[in-house]
Amino acid sequence: MRLTSLFLSGLIALPGILSAATTDSTPQKPNIIFILSDDLGIGSVSSYGADNFKTPNIDKLAASGIRFEHCYASPLCGPSRALFLTGRYAFRTGMTSNAKVSVDLMTPANEFMIPRVLKQAGYVTGQVGKWNQLPFQPSDWGFDEYLRFEGSGKYWNTQPDGKTYTVNGKLVPLLDGEYMPDKMHEFAVDFITRHKNQPFFLYYPMSEVHNPILRTPDSAPGADGMQLYVDNVAYMDKLVGKLVDEVARLELTNKTIIVFASDNGTAPQRAKYCTIDGGKALSGHKNTMLECGALIPSVLSWPGTVPAGQVSQSLISFVDFLPTFAEITGTKPSPDVKIDGMSFAPLLHGQTSGDWQRDWIFVLLRRDWYDRETDWKLNQSGELFDMKNAPFTEPLVAADTKDADALAARQRLQTVLDQLNPAAGIMFEGKNKAKAAKNQPPEDSENANGADD
Repeated sequence: MRLTSLFLSGLIALPGILSAATTDSTPQKPNIIFILSDDLGIGSVSSYGADNFKTPNIDKLAASGIRFEHCYASPLCGPSRALFLTGRYAFRTGMTSNAKVSVDLMTPANEFMIPRVLKQAGYVTGQVGKWNQLPFQPSDWGFDEYLRFEGSGKYWNTQPDGKTYTVNGKLVPLLDGEYMPDKMHEFAVDFITRHKNQPFFLYYPMSEVHNPILRTPDSAPGADGMQLYVDNVAYMDKLVGKLVDEVARLELTNKTIIVFASDNGTAPQRAKYCTIDGGKALSGHKNTMLECGALIPSVLSWPGTVPAGQVSQSLISFVDFLPTFAEITGTKPSPDVKIDGMSFAPLLHGQTSGDWQRDWIFVLLRRDWYDRETDWKLNQSGELFDMKNAPFTEPLVAADTKDADALAARQRLQTVLDQLNPAAGIMFEGKNKAKAAKNQPPEDSENANGADD
């Protein structure tokens, strides 16, 4: 166990301190598109073995690069997005749940997000889609352009809070017959087209497949129930394919990293339909600390640099993307803000083993957490789980076990948790929650449609 791996990637600098490599030998910086689906577990993606869904465009993207078998976010929307954008664990930022953090906790003055890091390397930055659980506006965090909608799962203007969306600070009506995911796609295509001659970063958190599950423009008349969910997965996949085609049309394929991922596992109402490998049920779903609460589908394509057809067994955390993008773009870290992520850029350049690899993954939601190795998991209560048959089962190991491997794993994992000491960090509940949640919806509320905001 490398305890120093916690901060191996270093620390991101404040403005004026952050620098970028500028030598003539530095290759052209790649464009970066990060597509984030909503509530899509591995059981809804056919390249992960899904029984009831077909996702040919995501599968094609995976086949052109790397499919990650062990990528972990948080079991809930807001915390996952904060992990990705800041590269920091939730007990540092306060984003431990979906309640909006108070303005004196997570602010642009004390937190850095990916766009500000990449802007130091000359990138133009855009955001299109869901933002509501994060504080302030995308522009406050360094996005040059943005389109955002309120809440989650916005599709048609017939939804009570779906009648408008915001583009660069201005409210825009969603007209009758307009489909919000299509408007987002149009914004994304316009952004990459206008900036095709300079390096760009596009963060694209989609509407699909968050509740409420409504008809898509491709749904048959009268479609309902599970068929509508299948339709939404298919439409999401279609939009991914259309965006990849636009990148090709602009002759940017070999200059662009495209990542497709999800923010957490499947919503609980649909988990039973999301089996893999011939009917095998998965352990856990969104909003649980079981394996498929935080285990998410994730693929990365970078033709011409990343060889096609790879399946990676390496442990990847959502906090790892920030330092990875920083390394790829030549951004130099410096000791001002602690970053929990570890760069996996060496993997993208063909190094399938080495010091860049993680020994463990840390996952936190509210006041629950665990540290996970390949074969074992230890939670905040000291419970040890055998993960050798994950993602299907994760049996609890007896507290009085004499198994030498289990005892050694417990010691390793407890050492990591002691080093992290999440209990001493920001736990956004109690009085802090009340302060931050004033005039906001209840934390993590699940309405009849399963909304989480």
